[in-house]
Amino acid sequence: MKMMECDEESPFDIILSPEQDRWLQATTQVKRLVIGSNRQKADAVQHGILPRLLEWLIDESVPQELRTEAAVVLGSLAWGTEENIQHLVNAGAVPVLLRGLSNTSLAHVEACLRCLRTVFMAPNPPVNLIYQDATIIPHLLNIISRTAQTKEAIANILANCCTCLEHQNTLCKTGAISALAPLLTDGTLYKIQMPVLKCFAAMCYQNPDVCAAVASATFNGVSVPQLIGKLQCRDKTSEMQMASAKCLTFLHRGGAISAKDRIIVLETLPTLVRMCKKDRTLDENVEGAETLSYLIQEDQELQKITSVCDHSMKALAEYLTYTDIQQLDSRQTQKKAVNWGNALRTAAFQAFAAIGANDEEIRKKIIAIDNLIESVVAGMNSDDLKVQVAACRCLHSLSRSVQQIRTTFQDHAVWKPLVKLMQSHSDDVLKIASSTMCNLLLDFSPSKEDILECGAIDILTKLCAKEDEPPLRLNGVWGLMNLAFNSEQKVKMEIVEKLGSELLFVLLSERDPEILMRTLGLLRNLLSKKQHIDNIMMTHGTQVLQAIKCILEADYHSADIKEQTLCVVANIADGPQARMSILRNDGVMKQMIACMQAYGQSNLQIASLYGILNFINGEDADSFERFRILREKGVYNLLQKLMHSKNPHVYERAKHALNQFPST
Repeated sequence: MKMMECDEESPFDIILSPEQDRWLQATTQVKRLVIGSNRQKADAVQHGILPRLLEWLIDESVPQELRTEAAVVLGSLAWGTEENIQHLVNAGAVPVLLRGLSNTSLAHVEACLRCLRTVFMAPNPPVNLIYQDATIIPHLLNIISRTAQTKEAIANILANCCTCLEHQNTLCKTGAISALAPLLTDGTLYKIQMPVLKCFAAMCYQNPDVCAAVASATFNGVSVPQLIGKLQCRDKTSEMQMASAKCLTFLHRGGAISAKDRIIVLETLPTLVRMCKKDRTLDENVEGAETLSYLIQEDQELQKITSVCDHSMKALAEYLTYTDIQQLDSRQTQKKAVNWGNALRTAAFQAFAAIGANDEEIRKKIIAIDNLIESVVAGMNSDDLKVQVAACRCLHSLSRSVQQIRTTFQDHAVWKPLVKLMQSHSDDVLKIASSTMCNLLLDFSPSKEDILECGAIDILTKLCAKEDEPPLRLNGVWGLMNLAFNSEQKVKMEIVEKLGSELLFVLLSERDPEILMRTLGLLRNLLSKKQHIDNIMMTHGTQVLQAIKCILEADYHSADIKEQTLCVVANIADGPQARMSILRNDGVMKQMIACMQAYGQSNLQIASLYGILNFINGEDADSFERFRILREKGVYNLLQKLMHSKNPHVYERAKHALNQFPST
């Protein structure tokens, strides 16, 4: 009679009832009911059983069998939709399941781990919950080796919970490397090795300290990189080869493995090139090309090897012509619908950018690919942000070629989509687009005038004002510096007017050495002709001289920056009227004279003497006054001392300057 009542009554209602003797049977019934049915899982959640199941997990007075069965049901509910997982997270299931890992029952621990694995492998997992309690990671590592299930579940959890520098360092410090290394060995199940590889990759990405720790770690006398390398052999699945190659790529980029190491040159690089072939899945094509570009990005020799390795360029070129036709099915992933055409184009552009980064001959080969530039232009005009960035990155790499800037780029008017991208609201787009624009504004570029007419000065000045975005500010200044070189006075005056005295002073007060160096370069290019010098100093001289004095006085600026600043002073000293503003500025003159006496730094002495020579040169109404001021400030006597310099350049300039002084 009791059995019939259970059959007729909803098991959900029984779970929520106070009838303890019926809970286990009802829970088992729910477990069977929800297997393989997302509709039944959703129904179970909607009936509100989650709080009761979690209550049992927490209550140690509840029979162990029921608590374990509740954990199993939670795991089954998680193995449904993302919405179900979110319900679990919102109900507070994760902390409860983590506490359940301390249970003495192995079956209970495994049930909790299965549910946690599913939750953390879902999109946007609650990663912070793993790190809230400092005892959780050590406990996971302590129990990882108990069974195949604990190994697989914990490896997956850790791989998906390593998303930032802090996580990487925490895993490293708590012993993750030594706990995971044994799981890479022969005989370990494939489903365990794969998440272990992914965990090592996540730990090593852009973290030199962790990379060094991984590279120096061993298991049974074999280094961890060697253990990882064995898993990219051709007898392994493509997925495993890819995961292994990614780990080794990150170890190389983290400085732990040399580019000359055979495991990189003869194993990892060829593996990644193989992943770019037609016989691989679309997933592997994309991931292979992206990882390849990252591997070779900083090493010219690897770039050269890639360019001739197993028809890699041809394989990548085919990415650009992809159409959605019959090809190997991509492996099952948790990704939502993917636009494979865009994904492949993005990966190809990134790879070409890396391959052609440093070698002119390679760039010529890339340019020679059929419709390559047309594809780049189309990519820059794409609605897909990632395609835009990658296409622009490819163009930036190719724009290092003087020949291509003068010919191909102008023939295809690549400046048009580039100017359009400069209106983007994405900083990622702006950074690479502005870097590319800097190259197209070089003096020999035919595109320079076209870009100028499209409002380049306004565009670049706005970048200069981005105080909170140093890369954009740098590119803004750099672009204006290139634009000002050999420009007419009209262009120079427009640059000065758009910048304004306030922003110009701010840029000259920059603590970022790279931005300051380019600002000084901009100033040198603006102050390059006598009339231009006088006109600009007439309107902005006060701010310029104040900034120059501050730079030369500051202890924190490098000798290179001070040398460039002295070169700016020398340019100003070439202005017939502007030179007197410096001579009468005690602060600037004091610093110039101090640099003339920097006996251990001949570059500062030479730059100072360059300015002194410009003060002296030219006969005009101020000649007598200039020589009087220089003598009064002790420059004449100092020049006599510099005649004893062992540096031939210092000696020659000092001698030349002395010869210009009139006899008293």
